[in-house]
Amino acid sequence: MNQEREFSIPVDVIRTIAIIGVILLHATGDLTVQQMNQFEVFRWVTVDIYQSVGRIGVPLFLMLTGALLLQPSKLDEPIGVFFKKRWARIGLPIIFWGVVFFAWDFLVEHQTFTSNAVIQGILTGPYRQFWYFYVLLGLYLLTPILRVVMAHAGSNLIKYLLILWLLGASLIPVASSLTTYYLDSNVFAFTGYAGYFILGAYLLTVRMRRSALLIFMSLGIALTAIGTYAMAATVGGVEIFFFQDYLSPTIILASVMLFLLLSTIQVPPSQQMVDQKEINPTKSVHPKVRKLLSVISQNTLPIFLFHLIILESLQKGYFGIAINGNTINSIIGVPLMTVITLLISLAIIIPLKKVPILKKLIG
Repeated sequence: MNQEREFSIPVDVIRTIAIIGVILLHATGDLTVQQMNQFEVFRWVTVDIYQSVGRIGVPLFLMLTGALLLQPSKLDEPIGVFFKKRWARIGLPIIFWGVVFFAWDFLVEHQTFTSNAVIQGILTGPYRQFWYFYVLLGLYLLTPILRVVMAHAGSNLIKYLLILWLLGASLIPVASSLTTYYLDSNVFAFTGYAGYFILGAYLLTVRMRRSALLIFMSLGIALTAIGTYAMAATVGGVEIFFFQDYLSPTIILASVMLFLLLSTIQVPPSQQMVDQKEINPTKSVHPKVRKLLSVISQNTLPIFLFHLIILESLQKGYFGIAINGNTINSIIGVPLMTVITLLISLAIIIPLKKVPILKKLIG
């Protein structure tokens, strides 16, 4: 990638699919807990499949962020300017929603209020979805360095780096879990989520047939679900969701294939990728669908941060009716909760963002 290229990518589509995946995954949370003890096979497998699909959401977000931030054209952006932009984008919303979730945790969930709980919540996140933003912080700190790598390293060198990541973060851990032997993890220093970040930029240069992408994506999802079931039926314990880990080879396979598949959607030539806000789905999409995609895409940050309040309120009946594994079949219940959560989140967020003071705080 030593030459600057012009890329176009359907950001609105990828963001929309990613946030739906995140909500879908979280919509299965109460079902997982309820069904693991009694192990009602049909219902548990249903949830397993939904989770295997939903797990793709976070890798899509990470790859899209890498594709947008690691462009060679951004190499000359000063470090100070880069961090000011990131602060303007997510800094205040994280603080605002962090306060909201501290209040939710202590006042609604009745968690014990202590100074230690507050301090630890600041250090690791006040609620479970905040972990993602600590990952983002780490990737942002690396971005100025990774921009240099992506701009000047040849394609073979980037492939070599990604192979090292795949081995250390995914394949070696699988081999260790399936045998009695293990390799010292210090052999591979490049692990974690940075691989997805680099993948996002690298995959913009990759082309595959849509039929092959669809087949391999389906294979990745199927192997994730089957592997999870096999681990639950044999090993049990904390290892059950090994194949649903974001760095498992099956999730990586499914996520990469879906990212490439969505990237084949054409963007009008006049709307080349300049920054995150100037990229729209192809004009061939129906105007109403395109508008919906744009609205969801522009609000993925507040939806990501806010949706658990809506989702848990639905599951616990705070709106007067409970939608959970005890009240509705999981085949219908999980997608129903996903759609309702998304729509209610938008219905609350969009009007609030029209208030000037709240717009920057909400995200």
